[in-house]
Amino acid sequence: MSQQFDVIVIGGGPGGYIAAIRAAQLGFKVAAIDEWKNSKGGPAPGGTCTNVGCIPSKALLQSSEHFEHASLHFADHGISVKGLEMDVAKMIARKDTVVKQNNDGILYLFKKNKVTFFHGRGSFVKAADGQYEIAVAGDKPETLQGKHIIVATGSNARALPGAAFDEKLILSNDGALQVNDVPKKLGVIGAGVIGLEMGSVWRRLGAEVTILEGLPTFLGAADEAVAKEAHKLFTKQGLKIEMGVKIGDIKTAKKGVTVAYTNAKGEAQELAVDKLIVSIGRVPNTIGLNTEAVGLQLDERGAIVVDADCKTNLPNVWAVGDVVRGPMLAHKAEEEGVAVAERIAGQHGHVDFDTIPWVIYTSPEIAWVGKTEQALKAEGRAYKAGSFPFLANGRARALGDTNGFVKFLADATTDEILGVHIIGPYASELISEAVVAMNFKASAEDIARICHAHPSLSEATKEAALAVDKRTLNF
Repeated sequence: MSQQFDVIVIGGGPGGYIAAIRAAQLGFKVAAIDEWKNSKGGPAPGGTCTNVGCIPSKALLQSSEHFEHASLHFADHGISVKGLEMDVAKMIARKDTVVKQNNDGILYLFKKNKVTFFHGRGSFVKAADGQYEIAVAGDKPETLQGKHIIVATGSNARALPGAAFDEKLILSNDGALQVNDVPKKLGVIGAGVIGLEMGSVWRRLGAEVTILEGLPTFLGAADEAVAKEAHKLFTKQGLKIEMGVKIGDIKTAKKGVTVAYTNAKGEAQELAVDKLIVSIGRVPNTIGLNTEAVGLQLDERGAIVVDADCKTNLPNVWAVGDVVRGPMLAHKAEEEGVAVAERIAGQHGHVDFDTIPWVIYTSPEIAWVGKTEQALKAEGRAYKAGSFPFLANGRARALGDTNGFVKFLADATTDEILGVHIIGPYASELISEAVVAMNFKASAEDIARICHAHPSLSEATKEAALAVDKRTLNF
């Protein structure tokens, strides 16, 4: 006999596990299904983010940044290091430990919130009598019945045609996190978040990194001033970045990969590397979901079609995160997961897509929220801009990390904050003040008049807000 649930969540990534927990908090009987396995075959909920995305990449970024600080910057602090070595195997093992801690933490949260967890692949079987039958394929096959279904199956790395991932020479984000030795030469196709972060990790450890990007503009989604500064700093660090390329044949041999491409000038080029990371975006994951069994509608990209409330074309079937429209960000998925659980409970869950922050965890970090200056110009909206460099910030000087700046964009008439863009130390943390301010429709003057601790990096935020009115105090 099938087990009965009020809510069944398919997928245990940020959108899925958060949706399951929130639904349980609201009093529903909830099942969560996830198929990720750890190295021992046990459950590893958390999705791409926890297992091969956000969490492990940040662990490697932290380790590689420590190494670079020790090799290049410790001497400035009077710290002498002799015989510095990098144990890549230990770095990878630490990353794996961090991942497992997060996996185990999610399993604990399921237990704490009385969410019934099923380890396996969930798929639709049929719809009948206002319910949906869901199969769980795994070591212990199950059949579940649920009134509400939340699909949170995430996304997969997009492969280049004719260059399938083997995770040994041609790597997705998964394989890029499992490299056992520092490659002498590393190629990266795609100058987006994953490409820049993974390229930075292995460059710091000694690899010669070349990034090939098809688009003519570097970091086109970011503010132009931020993108220009980032390109300058990354190039100075040693990343070789080529824009406007057209990728041709990719050939693998016993010891490496050769990429034929045409550069922005139309000249034929060839790049020979030990390993190649392909990071050209991600595609919605509906593999094995058996959407056709119930008539769940997909769009031309393979994403599940949803409305503004994450409702699908089927009654009581919802979808959140990377498998639907919108930015493929873990925190966006979480917010949608919470909102859907609350909508099922008759509440008014809400996600503001205009104030979702974006972060790139390079060094310096890059973070932004709201409109870019080029977007405001394209709209014809009158605005004021103000910037403040970390070079003039006391805490940044003490840290020895003075690259970058904070930039505010505000409405020319009302002074409402329209966008905040940061490149510099701890940008990922500093952006939260801007997100809060924009959600409360704050003006630049509001931030300028709030007392910020001294010395702190957040003072750069205050000073940038002051700069909107051309009255900075420390620059």
